[in-house]
Parts: sequence; C-alpha cells; structure tokens
Amino acid sequence: MTDYKNILKKYWGYDSFRGIQEDIIHSIGSGKDTLGLMPTGGGKSITFQVPALAMPGLCLVITPLIALMKDQVRNLRERGIKALAVYSGMTYEEIQVALDNCIFGNYKFLYISPERLETELFRHKVRKMNINIITVDESHCISQWGYDFRPSYLRIVEIRQLLPDVPVLALTATATPTVIKDIQKHLNFREENVFRMSFERKNLAYIVRKTENKPDELIHILNSVDGSAIVYTRNRKKTKEVAEFLNSHHISATYYHAGLDDTIKDQRQKSWINEESRVMVATNAFGMGIDKPNVRLVIHIDFPDSIEAYFQEAGRAGRDGKKAYAILFFAQSDKAILKKRINDSFPDKSYIKQVYEQINYYFQMAMGDGKGCTYPFNMDEFCRNFKHFPIQVDSALRILTRAGYLDYADEQENTSRLIFTLQREELYRLHENTPDAENLIQTILRSYTGLFSDYAYINEETLALRSGLSSQQVYTILVALSQRHIIHYIPGRKTPYITYTRERQNSDHIVLTREVYEDRKAAYEYRIKTILAYAAEDRYCRSRMLLNYFGEKNEHNCAICDVCIKLHKQKAKPEAFKQIVPAIYDILGKSPCTSEELIKQLNTEQAMLSDVLSYLLAEEKIILDNGQLSLSSSIDSNR
Repeated sequence: MTDYKNILKKYWGYDSFRGIQEDIIHSIGSGKDTLGLMPTGGGKSITFQVPALAMPGLCLVITPLIALMKDQVRNLRERGIKALAVYSGMTYEEIQVALDNCIFGNYKFLYISPERLETELFRHKVRKMNINIITVDESHCISQWGYDFRPSYLRIVEIRQLLPDVPVLALTATATPTVIKDIQKHLNFREENVFRMSFERKNLAYIVRKTENKPDELIHILNSVDGSAIVYTRNRKKTKEVAEFLNSHHISATYYHAGLDDTIKDQRQKSWINEESRVMVATNAFGMGIDKPNVRLVIHIDFPDSIEAYFQEAGRAGRDGKKAYAILFFAQSDKAILKKRINDSFPDKSYIKQVYEQINYYFQMAMGDGKGCTYPFNMDEFCRNFKHFPIQVDSALRILTRAGYLDYADEQENTSRLIFTLQREELYRLHENTPDAENLIQTILRSYTGLFSDYAYINEETLALRSGLSSQQVYTILVALSQRHIIHYIPGRKTPYITYTRERQNSDHIVLTREVYEDRKAAYEYRIKTILAYAAEDRYCRSRMLLNYFGEKNEHNCAICDVCIKLHKQKAKPEAFKQIVPAIYDILGKSPCTSEELIKQLNTEQAMLSDVLSYLLAEEKIILDNGQLSLSSSIDSNR
C-alpha cells in the first residue's frame, strides 16, 4: 500500500485513507471485482482514482451524472492528471477525438455515460485501449429495485465481455440488501465481494417537523440554527420563490436548478460555498460532487420520492463531523401530493401509447423508419401542440425508454467548446484576421490549454471580460473563425434529445411488459409508502429506521433525532424538569463537573438524572467534553 499512500499524498495532500477506502483500493488493486458501499461524502472517487494511478493504463468510469463527470475531469486536470469525458450531446467528431486520445494520448481516466457504451464507435475504440479498471459509479442504477433504475446500465455487462480480464469496481451511496445482490449479479461478479461503510451519522440529527405553515417554520428554523443551509424543493419555479421569500426576511439566499445557464450555476454555487449566500434553495439537481463540509442544515420542504433520495440529500449536512440537522417538513397535504406522483410517474398504458404516436407525428417519422435517428426535443412546443402536461409526457417517455422503443435523454447541459483545426505554426502564418479576431485568438490561447489536440470547454463571458470585447462580439468572431475552418466551435445549448432505438411501430403493437410497467409501479408505490411511514412514525429512533432500511442493524438510539428527544422528555417527568434543570444550570454555571459529582450534589436518582441529562445534551443546552459537563454558551449568556 506504500505506493497508494504516496499517490494519495502527492495528488490530494492526505497522509492516510478514511474508513474503508484502503480496503476497497487493496481489493480492486489486486484484481478482484469489488462493490463499495459508502455514504454521501465518504470519498468514493479516491477508491478508483488512486489505484488507477498506481497501475499502467486507463480507468474507465461509467456514470450517468454529466455535471459530476465535468467536475471530476476538471479536478483531475487541475491536479495534473490527464482525464476526458464522453457523454450524450457531444458531436461525433468530438467523441472520436476524445477516444483516440485515450488510445494514443497517455490519458489516465475516461468518464463516459452508460448510453455511449452501446455505440459501435466506442466498442471499436475500447478494444484498443489499455483499460486497468472499470468503475461503475451510482451502481444502484443497474437494479430495477433501486430508486433510480436506468435501462442503459444493464448493457454495462457487455463491456466485460470485450474486456474479460479487467476487474470491476461498483460504487454507490444508497443500496438496500436486495439491490446489493442485484448489482453483483448484473455486473457478473466472479464472487461476492462487498465492503460496507456504516451509514450511521452520529452528528446528524434527523428531524420530522409536522407543520401546516411551511414558510413560517422555515424562517423559524433558519433563525434558530446558525450556519450554511440547503433547502430542497420539488420544482424549479419554487426554488426562485423560496429564495426570494427568504431574502425578504433578511436571510441571504440564492437558488439552483438544472434549467439555469452553466455560468449562472457556477456563480451561485461559488456564492454559496464562499458564504456570500447563506442558503441554497435547490431541486435535487444540486449537491452531487459538492464538498462543503460546514453545512449545518438540510431542509426538505417537499417530500423526496424515496428513503434513498432523502438519505443521500440529507447526508450533505455536517460533513465536518460537527452537529448538523436534516429536517423534513410534513403537512397533511403531502400525503395527497405523494399519491398523485404515482399517477404522474405511471400514467395509463393507453396514454403512453398515445404519446408515442404523437411523437412520431411531431418528428414526421414514417412507419418502419427511424432506427438510430436522434432529434432535439422541445417539450414545451410538443405539450402545446398536443395539449399535454410536461410531467406526464416526461414519465411516458421514460417508460418508452425502459421498454426499448426510444432513448429519451432529458435536458443535457452542454457547455460551449472548441478545438483549433489548424496547427499552431499555421495559425501564426495567418494575416487576414481582424484586430478583434486576433485579440480573441490570443485570449483563448492564454486562457485554455490542449486546444490543438482536444476540445476545451470555454466560457464566452469570461473570454469577453479578458479580451475587452462584448459577449455578442465573441460569439460572432467564434462563428466566423469556425466557418473559416480555423477552429471548430460548438456553442453551448440545453435541450432534451430523443433517439429511436428501433423502427417506428404501430402504437397498437407497443408492448409494456409487467417488468417495465406493473413491477416498476409497485416498487415506486412501495418507496412512496416507506417515506410516508418514516415521516409519520413517532415511536422509533429515526436514525435506526433509516439504517434498518439499508440492512444495517443498530442496537442503540441516536439520542438526537426528534423522536429520541421526545422520549427523553417523556421519561423525565415535568416536575423533575422544574426541580432538577435549574439546579443543574446553577451547579454547572459555577464550574464544570462529572455526572457522578452532579448526583452527589443534587441528591437525586441516577436514572432520573440520566434522562434529564440525555435530553439537555440532545438539545445542546449542556456540553460533555472529556467526561466533564458544562453549560453551552447560549445558556450561559442568558443567565
């Protein structure tokens, strides 16, 4: 492991690994198929990046999260490590250049979306690559019993047939026991080999707040608990509304969702990370790959669809190990809203067939044609033309994707990018450029590297600032340079795509099997029922409920969730509070002491005092440090 630790120190600056990182690295490094279960913030990327750097060849990383791909590629390049990404929305030429670089360019990491694995181009090129590890991130997506099943993940096993001697590392932050078995089965593990990090977060208090006035409760909590916060909502419009509401109550907030421009996303993310905005109001598009350790609050004002989604998002609080809160708001209306989601997510089969037929009209696709054709899809226009609601159309397209008739890739975030088609020497011999064009070319060359061998992601606004040109001038010049074949420029765009995976069928012949529809609907209904049961429960420790869902048995209560605090308070009778609490404050106000010393001074039963102390510790009224109890600063200042 010496080489692994040297690599960790050289590129990441850490002296030692955390948790089960070292066990996973040793396992995959010795060529064993490995499944790593690590909660959000557990450091999954280290487990494949370090061993891949210790071995000759290229690590193939399969992940559905395009934003995460881009972040990890950028982070690796900033550390001096050669990495590339290939995903839907890139042009054929871009993909070909990237894959050729992986064969000839001494790259160490190739990030790829699962859909790309099925293309003939990729399968032809991958045979020529020296692959050392196949990493499958978000591996729960391979299981139809997982909360985020993706049919494209079932094709990953075919890559194993092309690369039979390459070990697979599967990683996920959320998997039930059934899903754990499914992952290993569908990835053809040679033998079961699972490493689990405990999902218990001892510093994270899970709270369900039953309220019929969520806005006021949100203000109350944010005013009661200091520190950075994330507030999750279900839809994009609401992110803006809630952020404006918080700002009007003097709580600095910004908002984030997938529909925003990449530049705006980056600005808002940095504003929140740098503490310029205290609260980030976001959809579930926010959070992946964000490593902000001092988040004190994650608040869900709307219900997520599953325990898995809730656990993953809640886990973004308290990564620094200090006390943090994951709070779920629960109103009576939430039950009806969640049940409606079932119908929205699984519309009637007749409706799904109707959408398929209308998609064919929309693209003017003839019967028997279409296989392999890809089209940008304007959801708003389609819904206007055929009088549909976007949520149900989105669900219908996802079910048609699972059934194998279409491949529906929802909004892809494609940043602008370019590559120089001339060599550097040829570029310097050009004399017909305008002064503005020459200025922009020099600015591009100073701002980005590797432009003559690979596409670089660019930001037109940044180039405008650095060159002194307007954004419109930058765009116009880039288009002109592209037309003259000096560069190949691909402007950024944001649109869904639909690919026909088979020829157009008669809608009467569309088959939605039990596995595609009824079984998936039943699994979704179960997840909705489970998250509702979690919220309604008021007798069992919330941490233990969550851990039990993921197959982890825990014999002790967390003592800090809302249920545990309520139980402590019930055990300590009201008269005990009236008598004991002021006496405890008085004694600890003079000097810290142990619980044994408190018993002697108070002359009370140990069991009763224990209940009172448990409650006061959970509520952070008092602090326990090295066996000594003392008053918290908030109580001390009020005395």
